[in-house]
Amino acid sequence: LGWKFYDADDYHPLENKKKMEEGIPLNDEDRIPWLCALHDILRREDTSRQDTILACSALKKMYRRVLIGGASAIESNQPEQLGENPALKILFVHLDGPKDIIAGRLEKRRGHFMPPELLQSQFDTLEPPSAPENFITVSLEKSLPEILLQIESAILQG
Repeated sequence: LGWKFYDADDYHPLENKKKMEEGIPLNDEDRIPWLCALHDILRREDTSRQDTILACSALKKMYRRVLIGGASAIESNQPEQLGENPALKILFVHLDGPKDIIAGRLEKRRGHFMPPELLQSQFDTLEPPSAPENFITVSLEKSLPEILLQIESAILQG
């Protein structure tokens, strides 16, 4: 697509990384400042008219609202009504699959601060996207080319 790509894991503060390395799941207080920083990156790219992909485990509806609307979304249930800046238009891609497939992929990952033992905490926190959120669900049981084609098709269809 020629879009800029960001991996949200690169923007976790050191304290979050240390916590995860120790096998301690992050909580809302750990995640909100990180999500606000990611929103700022997305806002900056949007202001420059740069299309962007962000790989991010935005597990809860509130986390996705923060990505769309920034810190003010924490108090608001309507990100479209936030302050002076209009909410960002984001298509969320919910990569969905059985825990054993995801666990197998985590086991193969090397040099990452989140140990596979924290996977269950991610499933416990997960609030899958639902209407009226702007999202698609893509099965991780598909091949990588099929996954990419489904995402690209959704993006190109607007």
